[in-house]
Amino acid sequence: MTLVAGVDSSTQSCKVVVRDAETGALVRSGRASHPDGTSVHPRHWWDALRTAVDDAGGLADVDAVSVGGQQHGMVALDADGEVVRDALLWNDTRSAGAAEDLVAELGAQEWADSVGSVLVASLTVTKLRWLRDAEPENAARTAAVALPHDWLTWQLAGGMAGVGFEGLVTDRSDVSGTGYWSPRTGDYRTDLVERALGHVPALPRVLGPSDRAGTGTADVLGGGSPALGPGAGDNAAAALALGLRTGDVAVSIGTSGVVSAIADAPTADGSGLVTGFADATGRFLPLACTLNAARILDWAARLLGVDHARLAELALSAPAGADGLVLVPYFEGERTPNLPHAAAALHGMRLTNTTPAHIARAAFEGLLCSLADGIDALRAAGVPVQRAHLVGGAAQSAAVQALAPDVLGLEVHVPTPGEYVADGAARQAAWVLAGGAEAPAWVPAQPPLVLNPGSAADGTRVREQYAAARGLVLGRG
Repeated sequence: MTLVAGVDSSTQSCKVVVRDAETGALVRSGRASHPDGTSVHPRHWWDALRTAVDDAGGLADVDAVSVGGQQHGMVALDADGEVVRDALLWNDTRSAGAAEDLVAELGAQEWADSVGSVLVASLTVTKLRWLRDAEPENAARTAAVALPHDWLTWQLAGGMAGVGFEGLVTDRSDVSGTGYWSPRTGDYRTDLVERALGHVPALPRVLGPSDRAGTGTADVLGGGSPALGPGAGDNAAAALALGLRTGDVAVSIGTSGVVSAIADAPTADGSGLVTGFADATGRFLPLACTLNAARILDWAARLLGVDHARLAELALSAPAGADGLVLVPYFEGERTPNLPHAAAALHGMRLTNTTPAHIARAAFEGLLCSLADGIDALRAAGVPVQRAHLVGGAAQSAAVQALAPDVLGLEVHVPTPGEYVADGAARQAAWVLAGGAEAPAWVPAQPPLVLNPGSAADGTRVREQYAAARGLVLGRG
């Protein structure tokens, strides 16, 4: 049996899966936690990766490894390959002002045309501008810039001592979220890097979907020296695991909410709602992302003093639309729409609709309406949307599954729970070994649960209520 491994270095933890390269059957797995915060030293990711590898029984018998990871994080390295400062993660909004400045300098549509996206605080280029302005000495020391999964792949290959900056690599999917690489042309925009940072550091070489990134070092991987895949951004890796095709949209409910679709052509949405990323197969992955997702339900459960199962029961006991109670769930600011300084709000409160059941219902509906706005944005950008695949930790909630088809207005598939990002990275590792034009076909052990809309009227009413309340937050109500 030929084995491959996939890594998911996410915001909260590191997961490792080991799978049969031919069938995709799971052999073993491991995990380790990451520290909290929006600014983290990369050594914590490295320590967690080593712990997760050990927890998975080592990778001495594995022939290839790929790393999927959280996108956008800024890893600044000095001339010796040492980390200059804690990495700023995707959900660190301190660069919101820098994003506004950069957009003002070139214009929103120019950014969309150049790099597929209108800048928000999540994108790496805005963090480089923040570094230049807030920490000029650190900016001057920055000799290379990498993304989280780039840095981990580099460490697996030996880092500065083993391969130097010449061995620093990335892939299309992750680099397309930097704000200085063009999915349309496949080239870096070094002029935009210089505009942000003040100079052009070393940047990772961009690999193709099944290109080999190097060889893993035996001391880290329990004695093995596997081939290294190019890796992928988390959303692209999950799409690869799910086998998404044109017309499919993945709705991921994790720390953030992500609505992403497979497309055959790049997008350039000047409104900024849709970011035009590349995928892990050579095609494209336009997506809309929210800063608030599963934590909306965490908030509601804490507020009501219940666990998540009871929260779902309460929500399903209340009527559609929660008798007019609407949650606009911008607890951490928001990215879609771009409101980094916004706050959440409950609208339409009355004595009769502020029961625990109504509040629970409003939380679920607010979450799903926010994601439905992302689907609308994809359609407006010309992306075909035919069915949704519901993934992420909150996708298993009974209330999410019951309400999603009506609120989203789509047939919803819920695949068997799994580590989709790590699984996609493992599938990519198998592709590196196999070569060829397409990734190896892995058939899921169980078919997805298929959910169909029940009441179009309920879904429309919920969306209209939410749109009215959202308009108040946007200053249009």
